[in-house]
Amino acid sequence: MLIATWNVNSIRTRLNQVEEFIDEFNPDLLCLQETKVEDSLFPKDSLRNKGYNVYIYGQKSYNGVALISKAPLEDIRKGFNGEGILKESSNYFDDQKRIISALIDGIRVVNVYVPNGSSIDSEKYTYKIKWLRYLYEYLENQAKREEPLCLLGDFNIALEEKDIHNPKRFNNGIMASTREREALTKILNNKLEDVFRLFEQSKGHWSWWDYRSGAWQRDQGWRIDHIYLSEELINNSRNCVICKRIRGNTQPSDHAPVLANINWPPIQDEEDSLDESPFF
Repeated sequence: MLIATWNVNSIRTRLNQVEEFIDEFNPDLLCLQETKVEDSLFPKDSLRNKGYNVYIYGQKSYNGVALISKAPLEDIRKGFNGEGILKESSNYFDDQKRIISALIDGIRVVNVYVPNGSSIDSEKYTYKIKWLRYLYEYLENQAKREEPLCLLGDFNIALEEKDIHNPKRFNNGIMASTREREALTKILNNKLEDVFRLFEQSKGHWSWWDYRSGAWQRDQGWRIDHIYLSEELINNSRNCVICKRIRGNTQPSDHAPVLANINWPPIQDEEDSLDESPFF
């Protein structure tokens, strides 16, 4: 099973690139963030014409998440939907469309677009920390269902120093502050593992390059787009890569897609489980 996550920074602006990505990689599930369009205007027909099912949770001009799947998904859950421990807080967080989840082959996929936070002395930063705490509560309730879990998306957090091109400059700033990292670490809770780091431990791998200051041309990026898997999925993972070259497209998103290949449902015969895709 090939699962991809991509902050497209406007689905209508990047629709052709999404279609090209689908044609090239043929993902079973493509999880999008920052779609920036209300549901009635989402270009569903273009993706349905390629044989995909489309599940969306968006708003005008900002935020927005979507699940684009070959097979029909089950048990679609949009927003926190009152599933956090502090149920009364759900409406407060669901004003911004940042989380959607569903079941695919028994896997609960949770697609998130974590708030950026702007700067650590801003109200948006406080909101980000609260949002992450609520995500923790949401996932604690989710764990009671005992479903294999894939948590993925744009986290707007570089969890380790090696996830930043210049950690000395940016450590303790936005997307690299102690509180953000601690909040994400608590969410992972020793139960979810970064599948990219299972296969690649070295630094120098980025998923986001700021549009400003020639960051792409200088390869000055951050790794803030992640795929986290529960134990049974990690044990059946084949590979995980950042498709960096797509950031070099004309009029690109500032993010590159991240793709994970999982042997799921598990196949006992290793020869039968081989993926013919040269990408993996």
